[in-house]
Amino acid sequence: MVNSGVASRGTQLMSSKSVLKLMECFYIIWTLQNSGDSTKIAPAPFKAVFVNYGNNPFKLITESMKILQNYTGTFALRETKQMPGMLDWFGWCTWDAFYQDVNPQGIRDGLKSLSEGGTPARFLIIDDGWQDTTNEFQKEGEPSREGSQFGARLMSIRENKKFRDAPNCNSSDRPHGLKDFVSNIKGTFGVKYVYVWHALMGYWGGLHPNSPGTKQYNPTLKFPLQSTGNLTHRRDISMDCMEEYGVGTVDPERIFEFYDDLHSYLASQEVDGVKVDVQNILETIATGSGGRVSLTRHFHQSLEKSISNNFPDNGIICCMAQNTDSVYSSKASAVTRASDDYYPNNPTTQTLHIAAVAYNSLFFGEVFVPDWDMFYSLHDAAEFHAVARAVGGCMIYVSDKPGKHDFEILKRLVLPDGSVLRAKYPGRPSRDCLFVDPVMDGKSLMKIWNLNKVSGVVAVFNCQGAGTWPGLENSVQLDSLELCGEISPADIDYLAEIAPQSWARDFAVFSFKSGALSRLSMQGNLSVNLKTLQCDVFTVTPIKIYHQEIQFAPIGLINMYNSGGAISAVEAIGDFSCNIIRIKGRGEGIFGAYSNADPKFCNVNMDEVEFKWSSEQHFLKVHVPRGTNSWEMDIHF
Repeated sequence: MVNSGVASRGTQLMSSKSVLKLMECFYIIWTLQNSGDSTKIAPAPFKAVFVNYGNNPFKLITESMKILQNYTGTFALRETKQMPGMLDWFGWCTWDAFYQDVNPQGIRDGLKSLSEGGTPARFLIIDDGWQDTTNEFQKEGEPSREGSQFGARLMSIRENKKFRDAPNCNSSDRPHGLKDFVSNIKGTFGVKYVYVWHALMGYWGGLHPNSPGTKQYNPTLKFPLQSTGNLTHRRDISMDCMEEYGVGTVDPERIFEFYDDLHSYLASQEVDGVKVDVQNILETIATGSGGRVSLTRHFHQSLEKSISNNFPDNGIICCMAQNTDSVYSSKASAVTRASDDYYPNNPTTQTLHIAAVAYNSLFFGEVFVPDWDMFYSLHDAAEFHAVARAVGGCMIYVSDKPGKHDFEILKRLVLPDGSVLRAKYPGRPSRDCLFVDPVMDGKSLMKIWNLNKVSGVVAVFNCQGAGTWPGLENSVQLDSLELCGEISPADIDYLAEIAPQSWARDFAVFSFKSGALSRLSMQGNLSVNLKTLQCDVFTVTPIKIYHQEIQFAPIGLINMYNSGGAISAVEAIGDFSCNIIRIKGRGEGIFGAYSNADPKFCNVNMDEVEFKWSSEQHFLKVHVPRGTNSWEMDIHF
């Protein structure tokens, strides 16, 4: 096998000397003594340990992963992969809206309510519940048994009766297939991308060994064996049940045929991609198949070849694929889940979700765009999750029940055309958060930073007092806490990418929560006070000198969480008689900027518009008319 050990976040028990040492060194340890197959022992390695060091932890991780990629040749880095188009559009997933009771009319209702509220979903995931399955462990009419759904097996690659016999609203009563349904919702609601869910082995319980629709792939029943480490860390009902019921495992010699048949059928139904779940199953069934490393690599090669053949937009989302065997076998897959599921009904997991994805993104973000998962917009922790997605550089999608939405929150994420303001990189913890515990130490706030084209962004979260890390449930008393901390432009790495040559060495800093605009030096700071499950997001833009005397810094659309994501370019035009700053961007609302001078007038797409300027804060606010998608704004001084 190939194992990777990464220098982890420290704890409050570590000495400052130890923390400094860890910040300078990033370790990746490879061991090849264990193949993952109890019948096969691999030889000891010649090169077993890789150690690298540096002063910038983020650049250090990036450089180290490039070295590993060149050395192994088994995976590719995120920056070299094709990005699926759905990343830049607002999405809706059916899972928490319906679970396995998903149905065509419910999907129509959900798409309709989001569209009517002004945040249309352009990307749809039809999650578990659309496939043709059977379950010998849950008979119809019998009381439901918890976990029995994980024993269900796939009968064919086609959709189930709900989607085969679902007539469109304006059609006759004759049966329609998946293609008719997908075509209908794309035409009716303007959906651009439709993905469907399936497990790596087809379904949770794999393929039915004797079904006419699956027996050509030679499935055999295998019973997963979980590792001692996983069992002592946290029990998982899905894995426990698959261990009990077994998994109809596709013959490795037939796995590409299975994927290609499934995906070519879906592509013929106008489906644009797939969410492939339960990818960790391979490490539990590798005995007798050469070990989990070779088995995982073979399955991933087959999967990615099929995706390339059938979904030209690289339409795949990986899920339950956090095991290093999957990561180091990914050459094309560009998006993967970086956390456990979003659990809307469990209040103790909301803060854990944010912190876990941020830290996991340090590693996963080098190979994938981390997927932060769906969330409810109408929920006690909705803004907490929404702000995290706004700075996460990830796809943004909800799983609201039809008609159950908070459009005030959604409209801070989604533009009227259904696009989102996605940040440039995977969102990661700031340097001062790398070796603290923002969930359980009772004193540290969580800060996540990112960049846009002309600005930086840093979000601050109070994750204390609402949850505990798995395995540490009894070590801290849960109690809501109000904490005070600081944010600074220095919290945002890579600022050199957006700092112009002629700048004033200061930054304009906008707080979404307070609406206040401040001017700070690189090492300057602002105080932040947050209660448990509260957050704020700050846009940070270098103040540039234009026309020799005008100090100006665009913030962006201040009605959006990631305000700076609305801006694509800034330039100075004009001559001695006419000084103009031109900003190009998209979206409607209020454009904000730092300006030391009061403009004469402002135009948006050649039309003069209202603006306000505060001499006290040097805060310029320009109205971008409703219905404006892309715009060119000229500010005349």
